[in-house]
Amino acid sequence: MSTKKTSGGFPLIVSALAIVICICIGWFIYKAILGSAANFEGGDSEKGHPHNILGTMYKGGFIVPILIGFLLTVITFAIERFITIMKANGAGRTDQFVSKIKGLISNHDFEGAIAECNRQKGSVANVVHEGIVKYQFVQNDTTMDKEAKVHAIQKALEEATSLELPMLSKNMVVISTMASIGTLAGLIGTVVGMIRAFAALSAAGAPDTSALATGISEALVNTLVGILTSAFAIIFYNYFSNRIDTITYSMDEAGFSIIQEFQASGK
Repeated sequence: MSTKKTSGGFPLIVSALAIVICICIGWFIYKAILGSAANFEGGDSEKGHPHNILGTMYKGGFIVPILIGFLLTVITFAIERFITIMKANGAGRTDQFVSKIKGLISNHDFEGAIAECNRQKGSVANVVHEGIVKYQFVQNDTTMDKEAKVHAIQKALEEATSLELPMLSKNMVVISTMASIGTLAGLIGTVVGMIRAFAALSAAGAPDTSALATGISEALVNTLVGILTSAFAIIFYNYFSNRIDTITYSMDEAGFSIIQEFQASGK
């Protein structure tokens, strides 16, 4: 029996390459946009004082482009997960599909159920399709007792589910990792910036509150970008986790209906 599987998600090598590309784009944004001469007094990005938020972000230091790269990574993988999970949902609403399948199975309209799976597509439809195909196969098998037939159907459903779940959770670890390291990287940049600000203040001899305030504001840019990265990552991770749980529950519900109907059929 050929088992269907929903395709989707970046392969491992593409995922690694995507992260590198995002960091490179972050460095380009840092140099070309944040470091533009128009953002600094006198047009000097190294010695001139920033006169807008972009210039202040540029002064945040070398951690800023890395943080921008992390933020772009979160957005990139969020888009990838959204597309993949949309494919996994199939052509229509999952709850309506499951309700329709339960009705078709209760009426023993297996051909209609298979046709509905082919129309719906997606992870739930693939699992249901394999369960129904196995149902029809064992139904006419006279060499197996009922318990063995139920076990065979359960195994077919479990195998189909095991093929779908890795695709659903694929690359979620990237988003969860960015949620953790985004804030940490931002804090590292802030600490480095604070050290530089106080070191410059100490070297000047006389207290310069203006220079200190500028240095602190530049250092806090790292915290801002780091928190934004982590916030987006947490929101996306929780959203996609909830969608995956919904799809998984629909698989279990449809599979239970198939087994329950077989057990009630008395064959």
